[in-house]
Amino acid sequence: MKVKVTISVNEKGIKLPTGARLLIRRACIATLKYENFENDAEIDVTIVGDRKIKEINNEFRNIDKATDVLSFPLGEDGVYDKNPVTDACMLGDIVISAERARHQADLYGHSLRREIAFLTVHSMLHLLGYDHMTDEEAKEMFGLQEEILKEMGITR
Repeated sequence: MKVKVTISVNEKGIKLPTGARLLIRRACIATLKYENFENDAEIDVTIVGDRKIKEINNEFRNIDKATDVLSFPLGEDGVYDKNPVTDACMLGDIVISAERARHQADLYGHSLRREIAFLTVHSMLHLLGYDHMTDEEAKEMFGLQEEILKEMGITR
């Protein structure tokens, strides 16, 4: 399995901590391995601030407030479009608010590193078809998140 993770910072003034790009890639790969995803995959991750994620949230979800992470899956029921050049499954897009990640790390009393990994794994699970709309779905998804983070060596 080859995984291409494209990470871009979409706003001036947004600073990622040292190693954040590598951490995001590791979290994407760890999620795919945990889920036994065997195909080549492509994921686009964009880092923005609260203002930009609020605009995106309002445009695509009609929710006029900032959020921590947004997921835009390109597949459904395990079927994904393929990149015609690489034949990799195009899983979708992840948008992370660096500002919100910093705030939540402080709020929950853990490192920014853990929060970035958590948000990436959370969003990757959405790209793979998981959701948390019901209590049962939430229990499954949040359990998976913790297991994947644990396998990465990232704990609270």
